[in-house]
Amino acid sequence: MTFAGIDDRNAIEAAMPWADRPLPATLYGMLSQTADRFPNHNAVSYQIFSGPSDKAETLTWSALKDQVTQAANLFRSLGIGENDVVAYVLPNANETVLALLGAAVAGIVNPINPLLDAEQIGSILRETNAKVVVTLRPFPKTDVADKTAEAVALAPNVKTVLEVDLLRYLTPPKSWIVPLIRPKRSVQNQAKYLNFMAEVAKQPKTLSFADSDGDRVACYFHTGGTTGMPKVAQHRYSGLIYNGWIGTELLFSEEDNIICPLPLFHVFACHVILMAAVTSGAHVIFPTPQGYRGDGVMDNFWKLVERWKITFIITVPTAISAKMQRPINADVSTVKTAFSGSAPLPLELFRRFEKATGVTLVEGYGLTEATCLVSCNPVDGEKKVGSIGIPFPYCNVKIFKATENGPIEADVDEIGEICVSNPGVYVGHTYTEGEKNADLYFGNHLRTGDLGRVDPDGYLWITGRAKDLIIRGGHNIDPAEIEEALLHHEAVAFAGAIGQPDAHSGEVPCAFVELVEGASVTEDELLALCREHVHERAAHPKHMTIMDELPKTAVGKIFKPDLRKHAITRIYNQALEEAGVAARVIAVVDDKKRGLVAQIEPNGAGEDAIAHALSAFVRPWELANTAVAAE
Repeated sequence: MTFAGIDDRNAIEAAMPWADRPLPATLYGMLSQTADRFPNHNAVSYQIFSGPSDKAETLTWSALKDQVTQAANLFRSLGIGENDVVAYVLPNANETVLALLGAAVAGIVNPINPLLDAEQIGSILRETNAKVVVTLRPFPKTDVADKTAEAVALAPNVKTVLEVDLLRYLTPPKSWIVPLIRPKRSVQNQAKYLNFMAEVAKQPKTLSFADSDGDRVACYFHTGGTTGMPKVAQHRYSGLIYNGWIGTELLFSEEDNIICPLPLFHVFACHVILMAAVTSGAHVIFPTPQGYRGDGVMDNFWKLVERWKITFIITVPTAISAKMQRPINADVSTVKTAFSGSAPLPLELFRRFEKATGVTLVEGYGLTEATCLVSCNPVDGEKKVGSIGIPFPYCNVKIFKATENGPIEADVDEIGEICVSNPGVYVGHTYTEGEKNADLYFGNHLRTGDLGRVDPDGYLWITGRAKDLIIRGGHNIDPAEIEEALLHHEAVAFAGAIGQPDAHSGEVPCAFVELVEGASVTEDELLALCREHVHERAAHPKHMTIMDELPKTAVGKIFKPDLRKHAITRIYNQALEEAGVAARVIAVVDDKKRGLVAQIEPNGAGEDAIAHALSAFVRPWELANTAVAAE
């Protein structure tokens, strides 16, 4: 159906209530329906290396259903009931898809980021009370096996570990060499270790237990992960099916080929893409274990598009930027659309991509707590760059602002907190820990923690973040961990961490400190302290500023908007200077519609030169002497 604007969205809703949509109630029901309709169509493909002629493994919908059924039977045989948890700590592979879908059919699946450290993984395993873990067998150039073994030792409820061996994806001579150099697992724990695919193969291809008789919790996804105990959000079948339905109704069909180099521990790949494929019968390609971070993926990206006759590209702003640094050296005429999410997209990058590829680029918005999808720029209609588009059908978005009498709904173009109600919002039960759900809703609307507005055309705009999270390339970083590490230094009295503008990742962490009177420490020493005590590399500050006094509110809380203004001024002036442009930022003002806006004194420089120097940054700017906005 055409999706060109608010009228089309409303027409879809008006056709029937969501509850009357003729959709299966469970994930297995949805998978079975698609496998019956398109048994011989390609479902998922995976190649461990990025070359356009490298070995790949493809599963049809019939084969995928069979193996998911076997995986679900295996999990049940290991004591997993509907309320029990199977966690996986895996890079992308076809086994990851089987673990995700099979565990969600048998019980509750808990994808975990393999880049986390052992303590963080262990804390999630304890939080979710996982009984079974699926992870890698020791393999060259990765520490996932040992790290997971260490994490399992910290989670006594884990009884079984199922190992995925990537050796089967290799061809000679690599397949001969790896067994000779394969590392041994050096960490011992209480769990019994089994080979995942060998155990799957022993199971029948018909479900050995009754499928769930209706909606239930099927997934646990952790948010953030930069602190010892990340929040764990729970997702029901209804949320998964809603995401799949949106993809099918508005984007994909069984004729589409989708390239998705995003990790299968994140809701973008799992719900927005894979669930849409499970519903529509589309074919999803996962190149390399690390996706976009895999060796050669960026260099070979356009050739992979040609190889698989890709119709939809799934991407994020950092990947778009990297692609634009490579020539388009293949036939990409099959591509219809590229979908970008996870972080704001700079206008100049949007223009460069569409000019270079001729492909329509669509921005969207979602969040883990809402079982992901919320809005996108309409595929067939006006795309307002920088906006997160219009809400999807059956997704109601309200902007609430705080007043002395409590929250009230904001007017058009008035900033407040973005709040969401849709079939993916599990009201009252968003997080596994009950106390974390307190004050998380206005009525049945989930509070996202993002600040934004709705323009007169019904498009949503994000203007800030109530939660103060730093979003680096779509990855959430909690500034509290950086601040806590700095406050451990005896010379530091106050610390504030924020995201500074970054041309590649949207923003990266930086920190500001105020020292104890009479104390002494250098900025380099504090950066070294963070590298030692902040667990995650992505959260290490890229810049440190020692101030005489940090800006504070009347009650003594660090006033981060002033720190952000300081960082914007420093980064933008640095970019202008490096580009040989005489213009400089003379102020950063808080615009009611656009958030923080850099005001630039041209100093004789042309507006085009300024725009070129700042083209990779998301944060808006304007000329100070004319107040002409550069969006």
